[in-house]
Amino acid sequence: MLNPWSSRLTTAFALGLAVLIGACAPSGSSDSATAPLRLYVLDGGVLASDPARYQLTKDDVETTELSVAAFLIAHPKGTLVWDTGSVPDEERAGEPAGANKHLVLADGQERNMVLGPPILEQLQASGFKPSDITYIALSHYHWDHTANANAFPQATWLVRQADHDAMFVPKPAGSVRPQTYAALEKNASVVVTNAEHDVFGDGTVILKSAPGHTAGHQVLYVKLAHTGGVLLSGDLYHYPAERKLGRLPTFEVDAKQTEVSRQQVEEFLSRTGAALWIQHDLSAHRKLKKAPEFYD
Repeated sequence: MLNPWSSRLTTAFALGLAVLIGACAPSGSSDSATAPLRLYVLDGGVLASDPARYQLTKDDVETTELSVAAFLIAHPKGTLVWDTGSVPDEERAGEPAGANKHLVLADGQERNMVLGPPILEQLQASGFKPSDITYIALSHYHWDHTANANAFPQATWLVRQADHDAMFVPKPAGSVRPQTYAALEKNASVVVTNAEHDVFGDGTVILKSAPGHTAGHQVLYVKLAHTGGVLLSGDLYHYPAERKLGRLPTFEVDAKQTEVSRQQVEEFLSRTGAALWIQHDLSAHRKLKKAPEFYD
């Protein structure tokens, strides 16, 4: 017969061990395993822009400036970083949020912006380290979405073949800074072939194909318990006026395909009741809660 005191000591030891293991678990990962789905908005700063590049006038837009947004999705089965900002944290050289930054792209184009807080610091403030990130997905490979892509070497990269192929050629076309995403070629990767890819297998985080801006451009649907469905636009739209007036950027890889993608997304929004978050819409972006606050 088992000694009752021995049984109690064994139970007490087991409980104490469980508490110790929980206390030593890595930040971010321990909470994510039990917490509900969360969406963190990361502030990537403000980009100077010309509405004429989108076949718009200054009178068509509330502000000519564009926001730069990145996102973290924390799911019980893992984490996903969606887009990674416009200036790599390692290039900032101590420059604070609010500082002006001038960049030269691979094709010689110049861009000016106001910096937001470092992206990795925003992740850290939310309880996550780069090593906590399970997946990385980019809406596309333009410079203002790829800045910190190299910071997640252990993450599995979810990518469309067309964008992957366009990124790793000797001279990638478009508004790019290839050095900011070069390390992704060494990441474990999943080439997404379906129009919809269910990241965690439960219908709450879905990559949706939306080509046109680039050949492999995609958007992200997140179904939150309290906030409801949210569709993160990538660069399907930049200004709300594009959506209202039916205008297209002048630099699409395939403008007709963008029109098709927009129509399909609008049908999805109508069918699901999801809200569209235009990632570059500065006025809307400023109203969103920023990390470490979150939407659930």
